[in-house]
Amino acid sequence: MGMSVKAGGGGRSRRRARHMPMSEINVTPMVDVMLVLLIIFMVAAPLLQTGIDVNLPESKGQEIQPPKKDPLAVTVKANGDVFIGDTQVPLEELATKLKAIAGNGYDETIFVRGDKGVNYGTVMEVMSRINQGGFKKLSFVLNGEKGGS
Repeated sequence: MGMSVKAGGGGRSRRRARHMPMSEINVTPMVDVMLVLLIIFMVAAPLLQTGIDVNLPESKGQEIQPPKKDPLAVTVKANGDVFIGDTQVPLEELATKLKAIAGNGYDETIFVRGDKGVNYGTVMEVMSRINQGGFKKLSFVLNGEKGGS
């Protein structure tokens, strides 16, 4: 009638459980630390100043408005032909044609578009004729690729 009951009840399995590595990582402490850091940065960010305190003057200028006049483009093709817009013009008449067109509401800046294969002297001659017409502002139209060599 006597029953023998061991008080330990499987001590071997307990020892094994103590020495087995954990298969899950507890991320709760890491999340706590991250939230504390987030709060610290949110509080500290408005307090940071950039640069030195300076009383800047008030602006009295106006915003730059785009030109109201249409741009005037002079194109030089590889064979030396000169165009104002889409109209071919002899080089000798370039200055007089530009003056006549500019009087009809065109911008004072002339955009020069030169073909990649055009002779450098031809472009210089076109620039000289434009200058003779009284136009002092020239802009070159180039391909939109960035960089250079």
